[in-house]
Amino acid sequence: MGRGGQEVACASGGSILKRGPQPLRTPRWPVYPWDEPLERPLPARFLERPNRFLLRCLLDGRTVNAFLPNPGRLWELLLPGATVYLAAAHTPGQTRLPGRRTRYTVLAVERDGVPVFLHTHLTNQVAGWLIDRGLVPGLERAEVVRREVTIGRSRFDFLLRQGKRHLLLEVKSCTLFGNRVAMFPDAVTERGRRHLEHLASLTRPDRRGVVLFLAHTDQVDWFMPDYHTDLAFSRALLKVRRQLRIIPLAIAWDGQLALCGPPKKLEVPWGYLQREVQDRGGYLVILPLKRRRRLVVGALGELSFAPGYYVYAGSAMANLSARMARHLRRRKTMRWHIDYLRQVAGECTALAIRSSQRCECQLAAALNELGEPEPAGFGCSDCHCPTHLFRFEENPLHQASFHHLLQRFRMRPPD
Repeated sequence: MGRGGQEVACASGGSILKRGPQPLRTPRWPVYPWDEPLERPLPARFLERPNRFLLRCLLDGRTVNAFLPNPGRLWELLLPGATVYLAAAHTPGQTRLPGRRTRYTVLAVERDGVPVFLHTHLTNQVAGWLIDRGLVPGLERAEVVRREVTIGRSRFDFLLRQGKRHLLLEVKSCTLFGNRVAMFPDAVTERGRRHLEHLASLTRPDRRGVVLFLAHTDQVDWFMPDYHTDLAFSRALLKVRRQLRIIPLAIAWDGQLALCGPPKKLEVPWGYLQREVQDRGGYLVILPLKRRRRLVVGALGELSFAPGYYVYAGSAMANLSARMARHLRRRKTMRWHIDYLRQVAGECTALAIRSSQRCECQLAAALNELGEPEPAGFGCSDCHCPTHLFRFEENPLHQASFHHLLQRFRMRPPD
C-alpha cells in the first residue's frame, strides 16, 4: 500500500488510497516535477497542424508527425518555423507505443527563446507535485487523496483533503499571455464552463471546489478569463467566484523542461472584469480571397480586390457576438461595405476585442502599420479614418506582428 497510506472513503463512492502527510521542503531549483523521468526533449521545427491533435515537424532533417495533447488554438505560439520540443513515444525495440499512430509527443514550444509547456496531461502532474510540496498558496497543508474523481457527468482532476474539508480541484493549463497578463481559455470551452458551474453546485460545508490556473510563463502579473474569445466561460467564472477558490499561478521552464523556481501567485482584477466582460467593443474579420475580383461595393462603386487576406476593423457597442456572426454569413441583405466582400471570400474568421470603449479607429490605425490600406472610404463612412480594410499577402494569423497587435488590444493591464 506504500509508506503512510491508508484506505479512506471517496466523495464519489468506493475506497481509495490516501497518502499520509508529506513533509514540506524547499526544492533545489531547477527541478523536474514528473512522476517518472522524461526523455531528453528533442528540438524540432514546426511545419503545420493538420488537425487539433497532430503537428507536422522537421526533426533532424526529416518530417515527422507528433501527437499534440492540447486542444487549444495556440495560434500565437504555433507560428511557421517555431521551435517545438518533442518526446519519443516509444519503448526500446518498438517503433511506437501500442495504439499510437505517432512516434513523438509534443511537450512545449518556444516563444521569444523560452519554452512554453503545452502538454495538458503532464500539467496535472505538475499541479500534484506543487501541492505535495506545499507550493500552492492556500493549499499549503492540503493532501492529495485521489486523482481523476468522477461526480455525476463531470470528472475533476484531484480530490484533496485540507483539515476536515474535502476539496475538488480542477487544473487549467494557460498558454495565452502578453503585456504582463495571462488569459484562459484561448478557444471556446463548453466543457470548462460546465465544470465551473458543476463545481460551484457541489459546494457544501465539508466540501469546496478549487480551480488552479497554471500559466506557463513568469512574465505575467495578472490573470483574467479570455472574455474576448469565450464570453460564456468568463461570465460563469465571474458568477461563481465567491463559491469557488480561484488560484492563478505563474510557472517558468528552462530549455530542459525543468521548473526554474517556485510559482508566483497572480492577481485577478475582479472589479475591472465586472466592467469589461460585456458583449460589446471592437472586432476584426479576416477574409481570404484566392483570386482577383471586381465588385460593386454600394456607394463606393466598382472596386478591384487583389488576391490575399483582407482584415476589416469594426465595432458594435451592443450585441457584438450577433454582429460578428452576421458578417460571417454569406446570405443576408447587403448593408455594409464588408457584406459585398464577404460574398466572394473563403472561410472567414472573426476576432472580438471586447471593451467598454469604442476602439475600431485605433484598430484601423494599428492595422495600417502592418497591412496595405485598401479602398478609401471602405467601412468608415461614419468616422474620419481613410479606410477600415487592409490587405496582407499572407495569412495574418501566421504572423507574430499580428498577434502582438491582438495582445495590445486584448491583454490590457487593468486600469
